[in-house]
Amino acid sequence: MIARRISEIPISKTMELDAKAKALIKKGEDVINLTAGEPDFPTPKPVLEAAKSFLEKGQIKYTDPRGIYELREAIAKKVGERYGKEISPDQVVVTNGAKQALFNTFMALLDPGDEVIVFSPVWVSYIPQILLAGGTVKVVETFMKNDFHPSLEEVEGLLVGKTKAVLINSPNNPTGVVYSRSFLEGLLRLSEEMHFYIVSDEVYDSLVYTDNYTSILDIAKDFERVVYINGFSKSHSMTGWRVGYLISNRELASAVSKIQSHTTSCINTVAQYAALKAIEVDNSHMVQVFKERRDLVVERLKKMGVKFVEPQGAFYLFFKVPGDDVKFCERLLEEKKVALVPGSSFLKPGFVRLSFAISTERLAEALDRIEDFLNSH
Repeated sequence: MIARRISEIPISKTMELDAKAKALIKKGEDVINLTAGEPDFPTPKPVLEAAKSFLEKGQIKYTDPRGIYELREAIAKKVGERYGKEISPDQVVVTNGAKQALFNTFMALLDPGDEVIVFSPVWVSYIPQILLAGGTVKVVETFMKNDFHPSLEEVEGLLVGKTKAVLINSPNNPTGVVYSRSFLEGLLRLSEEMHFYIVSDEVYDSLVYTDNYTSILDIAKDFERVVYINGFSKSHSMTGWRVGYLISNRELASAVSKIQSHTTSCINTVAQYAALKAIEVDNSHMVQVFKERRDLVVERLKKMGVKFVEPQGAFYLFFKVPGDDVKFCERLLEEKKVALVPGSSFLKPGFVRLSFAISTERLAEALDRIEDFLNSH
């Protein structure tokens, strides 16, 4: 019999709908899939060439569970220079995508019953990961009228002795919202007073369309109460390579490394060397294209009269729909062959998530179909 904690956890709705859309495409249906959370760009050519070179050299043995030293050193240097921090490679752990960095963090931090505060709309894997690690979840709801910004006062009201961490995601999936500096400063102050960790998922920090972006590392003095999560999937279109990382204090990094050594042993060796090359690759052209797509979606949806908060980062737009959001997505896929993700998947019913990680031509066609659908219902 399957363990209760597993049977009670839903599968990822995003992956489920993405698979459904791809199945229809395989049947020959003209489906425009706007569910996927991955860039549509190819992995940069220098990264592919680096991977090929290391394959030819035969450097494909096990590595240190924390990741190859060269990659950890390069990550420490790049992030340290960006945020004015002294970071040791021993504070860096390379993981199988940012998703494993998150899961291993929860496994390292949480004892049974420890609480983690999250904000809705919430990315589909956060809560299942916390539950799998033995923790419990408290949800702070955010609202469109407040631009989906969390309330610091509400967070403070939920803090109790068992609060082990507050999980933040900025730029946010699914809203594209960037959290304000004042909120992050207040949260950091609370973490120091109440002794909880801030787990900051910043995997979209290279895809920002505003000058007002603030990282938790811009304001945190050190990593005593901070776990910084990032990766190469979104920034360099390396989703399938599965290379992410975390940076924290040495104690937590060591604990995560211990977990990793007993689960995956290490990260795919060739992918690590590819990521080492990716650090040198400029992705500004990708950011510009995403910004142009963002602008197209914003302009079109405004003309449709759809309500939403303009995304400041990532490649999603989260908009309000009439009626049941799940039925909306099902009917849209059936009638217009456009796949979106219902907001219920993110604990925010009444909304849907649109990914603009698709060519401008197909995106424009999808928007035409969505407009036809809205006008006919």
